[in-house]
Amino acid sequence: MTSYEESTLKELYAWKEKMQKPSSLFGDLSRNIQYRLNNLIPDKIHQYITTAIKQMVKVVLFGSQHTTKKPKQNASLQLREAYIREQIDFYKKTAATEGAITGAGGILFGLADFPLLFSLKIKLLFDIASLYGYNVKDYKERIYILYIFQLAFSSQVRRNQIFKIISNWETYSQSLPVELNDFNWRTFQQEYRDYIDIAKLAQLIPIIGAPVGAIVNYRLLDRLGVTAINAYRMRFLNTIPEIIATNTFKLNSSYKDDGG
Repeated sequence: MTSYEESTLKELYAWKEKMQKPSSLFGDLSRNIQYRLNNLIPDKIHQYITTAIKQMVKVVLFGSQHTTKKPKQNASLQLREAYIREQIDFYKKTAATEGAITGAGGILFGLADFPLLFSLKIKLLFDIASLYGYNVKDYKERIYILYIFQLAFSSQVRRNQIFKIISNWETYSQSLPVELNDFNWRTFQQEYRDYIDIAKLAQLIPIIGAPVGAIVNYRLLDRLGVTAINAYRMRFLNTIPEIIATNTFKLNSSYKDDGG
C-alpha cells in the first residue's frame, strides 16, 4: 500500500463518520417544516415536478454517457485523483460563471440556472466515474451516479440511508430495477429541491443575484466533487489487494433502500 493510499484511507474513514452521524435537532426541525410545506402542495403538482425532473435527468444521463471519455485503465489512485481534482476545479469555475450570469439576468435567467447547473453536476459525476475506471454506459453505474447525487444533496436522514446502499453497492446493485423508470424519482427530486431552495431563491433577487449565484454554484459543485471522490474511493480501494488483505476497510451495513 502506498503512502498516498494510506492517507486516502484516513480521509475516507473521517468522511464515513460524517456521512453516518445522526441528524441534528436543527436538521430535524427544518425537515419537519419542509415536510409540512410539501404536504400543502397538491399531489398533481408533485407528480408534474417529479415527471419533469425525471425526464431532464434521463436526457442528461443519455447525453453524458455519449460525451464522456472511455474509462481510464491502468493508472494509480494518485494519478486518477490528480486528473479528477482538475476536472472538479474546472466545473466549479464553470458553474460559478454560469451562476453569476444567470443571477444577473433577473428571475427568468435565474430560473434557467436550474437545468444548466444540474447538467454540469451530472456531467462532472460522469467524468469522475470514468477517471476511476468505471464504464458509465453500464446502466448500474448511472444509477450509482444518481445515488452519489442524492448523498451530496439530501437531508442527513436520507444521507444515512443512501450511505448504507453505496457502501454495499456490489450486493445492492444485484437487486436494482431493470430500468431507470423504476428509480425513486419523487424522493430524489424532493430531497434535492429542499436542500437548495433557500440558497437558490436568493439568486433571483436583483443586484445580489449575480454574486449569490456564483458563490452558491461554486460551493455546490465543490460539495458534489468531495462526495463523489469518497463514494468512488470506497469501491476503488476495495480492488487493491493489500487493503483487501487487511479486512479492515469494508463496512458491514444493511443496504435496504427505505427512503420512501
